[in-house]
Amino acid sequence: MIGIVAVSHSARLGEAALELALQMVQGGGARVRVAAGAGSDAEGTPILGTDAVAVAAAIDELATDCDGVLVLMDLGSAVLSAELALELRVSEVPVRLAPAPFVEGLLAAVVSAAAGGSLEVVTQEASAALGAKTGQLGEASVDISAEDGPQNRPDAVVRVVAVKNPLGIHARPAALIAEASGGTDVRLRLLPDGPGASAASLSRMLMLGARQGDEVELSAAGPHAESAVERVATLFDDGFGEGTDTEPATAMIPAPRPDTRRKASTASVPPVPSGSVLRGRGVSAGVGAAPAVLLAAPLQEPDAHDIVPEARRQNAVSAIERATVAVADHLRARSSAADGEARDILDASRLLASDPELLSEASALVRVEGRTAARAVWEAAVAHEQGLVALGGRMAERAADIRDVRDRIIAEILEVDLPGIPEHDRPFVLVASDLSPADTAALGGSRCVALVTEQGGPTSHTAIIARSLGIPAVVGVPGATGIPAGVDVLVDGSRGTVEIDPGDSRVAAARSASNDIPFAGAGVLADGRRIALLANVGGASDAAASAAAGAEGVGLFRTEFCFLDRVEAPSIDEQVEAYRGVLAAFPGRRVVVRTLDAGSDKPLPFANDDSEQNPALGVRGLRIARRSPELLDDQLRALSIAAEAESAVVEVMAPMVATVDEALDFAERARAAGLATVGVMIETPSAALLASEMLEVVDFVSIGTNDLAQYALAADRMLGELGDLNDPWQPAVLRLIGAAGAAGRTWDLPVGVCGEAAADPTLAPVLIGLGVTSLSMSPRALGRVAAALGGVSEAQCLAAAEAVLRSATAAEARAVASEILGL
Repeated sequence: MIGIVAVSHSARLGEAALELALQMVQGGGARVRVAAGAGSDAEGTPILGTDAVAVAAAIDELATDCDGVLVLMDLGSAVLSAELALELRVSEVPVRLAPAPFVEGLLAAVVSAAAGGSLEVVTQEASAALGAKTGQLGEASVDISAEDGPQNRPDAVVRVVAVKNPLGIHARPAALIAEASGGTDVRLRLLPDGPGASAASLSRMLMLGARQGDEVELSAAGPHAESAVERVATLFDDGFGEGTDTEPATAMIPAPRPDTRRKASTASVPPVPSGSVLRGRGVSAGVGAAPAVLLAAPLQEPDAHDIVPEARRQNAVSAIERATVAVADHLRARSSAADGEARDILDASRLLASDPELLSEASALVRVEGRTAARAVWEAAVAHEQGLVALGGRMAERAADIRDVRDRIIAEILEVDLPGIPEHDRPFVLVASDLSPADTAALGGSRCVALVTEQGGPTSHTAIIARSLGIPAVVGVPGATGIPAGVDVLVDGSRGTVEIDPGDSRVAAARSASNDIPFAGAGVLADGRRIALLANVGGASDAAASAAAGAEGVGLFRTEFCFLDRVEAPSIDEQVEAYRGVLAAFPGRRVVVRTLDAGSDKPLPFANDDSEQNPALGVRGLRIARRSPELLDDQLRALSIAAEAESAVVEVMAPMVATVDEALDFAERARAAGLATVGVMIETPSAALLASEMLEVVDFVSIGTNDLAQYALAADRMLGELGDLNDPWQPAVLRLIGAAGAAGRTWDLPVGVCGEAAADPTLAPVLIGLGVTSLSMSPRALGRVAAALGGVSEAQCLAAAEAVLRSATAAEARAVASEILGL
């Protein structure tokens, strides 16, 4: 094993570069130490500089279990400190000093060391790290002649693969290839007659210049050649987890000229007249009403015609480096103050802020093209943004994250304030074209009562954070930025509607309904019947917040959040740790765990990476076990181990069940793994109609109203224009819920609801009347739902249920229920 010492004048820069390098080798295998800074002054402020003693100590520490040590230095006195450290060290391990670019060199060295490279190979990789970048810019002569591979050996394994991901082989795919080779000498050659590269060489793979649509020959020889080539080929087949769109990526297309982009970004939007009702995608349930406040416009695009003199270009590069560190530090502070999914998303933005590719591309634009620091960051970010947009779907929604990080870095470079969430003393509805993750997370500390955006989708970070904060939100609203500032706006996040100037009475009613009500910890009808009120969670931080809010337990633990954004499934040990974090928050209380619900809007490259014409009707949920039964078995085993280690009452259920045979097979698998209480989700009309037969083989059912509405009304829940169909008040949906509830009464078994419908204070009593025994929702909705249940009797719930089952329209169902319940 080879150790690496990173010597930097700035501790923050060194740590940020290391953190990003280690992201490339998540499987581990690299030993790195940062020797940065020269201590602190009397006031605790870090001193920029380097310390030879610290460098020597880092070398000696690594020498205890490494065969050699590579020392990388950023600039100036770092070289002198490294040379002096060789005299001060006490170990005899071989040491190499690499004249490499700091960020790119550290990245290449870490990947090469993790792949098992020798000291000489790791040193060469670090030194050649910038070659790929300058070669792509056409400003340097990059020698990457075809290497002699093992393809001519009699035992060689050779396979031809296609580059499917829109961005081709850039740093992350190259790192994945190096890791997948597992120490086997796998070689790549760009066909038909292009250069070759070793899979252990990050820089050589980058210099292949492989783009989407290119063919690459993989070859290896030796005892593990076949499995190594298969692992690498699998990465190519699934597009390295980045998508496999057939349209070529546009990431490297130069940004349009400034004047063109400004006209596009500032085009006027027609004002929306009073009385209008705009429709979009409701992504966070609830109602909010207040005057509209429009988010300030983003930063203007930096001028592309400004050229930096060659003598000042290094200063511009240094400005980019300082800005990325400062932005990363700011986002780290914001992350530490957040929790749940907001913290995870801000952590991801922090990593984007000092992405080594973004940093090196921007730096190269300064050095080679003479771009200003701000313009270089802009152009590099545009390339990344266009690449994500080309991927489509979930990845395209991440483009807003790139724009946010871009603007933050540029604002730091120019020393200007960045537009953000406005500060108001009174409640307001925020209207924007789109929001950044950091700005959305900041809504939690503002007087914002609802959110409306013109862009975004149900899996955008805006949607995710809005849900976690319990702020009603509607995204994808055409013409939203035409809402006049100051006009009253009523936002219904459940129905996906935005009413402009609806009138004082409706505004007052909405404000009353949106007031947070403390939850006393129990759901009780007016006549004393207990109704379990549970929380929906996605991880340990959500569980802790839900427990603090008084939730009686967890009605839906979405375990797929442990699987998202991974190329390979987590190990059993990793899953156990994640599951225990949730179970520990609810000792002695019920936690209902949903097994992996991947597919449709949550694709996973290792489970269901196929391109499907109708993904919502395809291989998703429990159906993934048809092709990968080990995924389900491993998850059930991990849940069983976690349940034994904690005192929570663990129940497990499967999503996307359509037949009794599926329910029986799942129940047998779960019980064989040691999980006693087993249920299934009612998300398809088939499952609702067969609920009685389902309850013959399982212990409970839980209704997912979002998917049940989608399938009952044949209306894609991702389409905002079909929001009126994806409404749990639709009579067809209520009748299916009633069928499941009747089955629960017949067998005297639990029937839960864990979809958005559970958080509707008016619908909750209706669900109880239909036979539902527990409701699971966002923690912020617990108080409102408890208050609604506490004001009605069981007889009223039954009467309201009978009335809605006779209704012909959603509007009629709402009206009759409200009249009977007095809500």
